[in-house]
Amino acid sequence: MKLDKLIGERFKEKPADSVIESHGLMVRGGYIKNVANGLFSSFNIMRRIANKIETIIREEMDAIDGQEVLFPVVLPASLWEESGRYETVGRELLRFVDRNGSPMLLGMTHEEAAVHLVREYGQSYTKYPFMVYQLQTKFRDEARPRGGLIRVREFTMKDGYSFHTSHEDLEEYYERCHEAYEKIFARAGLPEVVSVASDSGMMGGKVAHEFMLLTAIGEDTIVTCSCCDFRANMEAAANIVLNESIEPLLPLQKIHTPGTVTIEEVCKHLKLPVEKSCKAVIYQKAVTQEYVVVFIRGDLEVNETKLRNHLKEEVYPATLEENSGLVAGYLGPHKTDKAIMLFDSSLRGINDLCCGANEEDYHFTGFQIDRDYGEVEYYDLAKAIPFGICPECGNSSLVILRGIEVGNIFQLGDKYTAAMDMRYTDENGDIKIPIMGCYGIGVGRLAASVCEARRDENGPIWPMAIAPWQVHICCLRADDDASKTYADELYENMLKNDIEAIYDDRIVSAGVMFSDADLLGVPLRVIVSPRNMEEAVCEITSRDKSIEMKVKLDEVIPTIKNLISQMLG
Repeated sequence: MKLDKLIGERFKEKPADSVIESHGLMVRGGYIKNVANGLFSSFNIMRRIANKIETIIREEMDAIDGQEVLFPVVLPASLWEESGRYETVGRELLRFVDRNGSPMLLGMTHEEAAVHLVREYGQSYTKYPFMVYQLQTKFRDEARPRGGLIRVREFTMKDGYSFHTSHEDLEEYYERCHEAYEKIFARAGLPEVVSVASDSGMMGGKVAHEFMLLTAIGEDTIVTCSCCDFRANMEAAANIVLNESIEPLLPLQKIHTPGTVTIEEVCKHLKLPVEKSCKAVIYQKAVTQEYVVVFIRGDLEVNETKLRNHLKEEVYPATLEENSGLVAGYLGPHKTDKAIMLFDSSLRGINDLCCGANEEDYHFTGFQIDRDYGEVEYYDLAKAIPFGICPECGNSSLVILRGIEVGNIFQLGDKYTAAMDMRYTDENGDIKIPIMGCYGIGVGRLAASVCEARRDENGPIWPMAIAPWQVHICCLRADDDASKTYADELYENMLKNDIEAIYDDRIVSAGVMFSDADLLGVPLRVIVSPRNMEEAVCEITSRDKSIEMKVKLDEVIPTIKNLISQMLG
């Protein structure tokens, strides 16, 4: 490719709407162009990177017996009605009616389509196990797209679906796919990606892992342990609290606390530690609008994913109506029956709580749940905290980090196969329901994550395996006959030797040429100049500055081949 023919402009100014570096670099470098909120067109550079990522994915999926298929982007609502998700999934699922009046949707995930594809095929136990996967466009009507390709509405994704006759077989294949994912991320240039236990969310199933690139700009919160190998997404991390109340039971007292509606204000007014307070967080069920109150220790936050999983339905922060019977800022568990009330396990064992008195400007002190309310069930509904107790090793050693999710895997069980009436006959002639696994990787998000992790202030530093080109030829002073003649010949020889090269022979300053080269991030750079021609050498450098050498003109091609081989590992 000749750089002067490459569609797309490169420029110095950081785009005003770029909130993370990889987004700004991809726009400045001519990789992507914004079309609408969360929608991007890809220039040739981005497509070359994406194609290489997809090739790596295909090779590793084929290596674990995956078979590539393709599902439609547009699906009939009837498929999602079979699984029960058409009504339960929220507004992120884009629904529409076609010209014939049929309800349709844009696929944001394809479990239903996968079951539809293979349920006639999989009628005998002799067909199992098997896995199908696709690389396909998806659409999720994301409420808050951000970070360029990190969180978008339309995206390309590899999603795979495996089918099994036993949990043991699913678990064995799940581990194979876990290993394949580690290989994919390492080959793509992110060997530091880690897997964390996660919540399966709307996908269903009980076992799930996300693959995370740990970075400060990540949108996901990761809970890790400094003493053992425990790692989990905040949504799935247990919060363990041990309260050891040695104080004697105190009498329940009603205290006037005017104008104190927050936990901090109340505790300051009463001169109590926040750990001795009971906070009320009010939600409403999305369907029935019924109020749900979570009582939790004042220094903790409700984990809304845990709450949704417990209730098995969607909730959102409540808007209190005048007739709700709930007193905002002064709500407590004493004599309250206007809502579903749930108690977080962080309150267990505290003898003398401060809580709302269900009367404006009043709180209780000395509240003891068993004595003043009654026997309750406690649930883990709180977010894990720094230095919290690790659920694996028991040490107070939890660390909270940020990360970008670049892939996920789920053990779905029979959520979809049972709902969609997929059956098989086992070796004894009995009718059984197969179980599923699900495995996803976002291609564009992975590319953006590599850019975020492999860059400097001047541009991306693409790993050789997914770089848009392997070599960038810079012909300084293309108006010099000797330099231009040699650079032309070098470019042609690279193409003949199957070396992917981009060739810049524009008559521009060295500063402009090298600035554009930095934005393209090609791993190896060959510099041809009049001074080098006088010495009968070329300069070879690497984008990460680890390589700087002068090579004789007739040794450039073999040297480049050797370096490419080394950088591909």
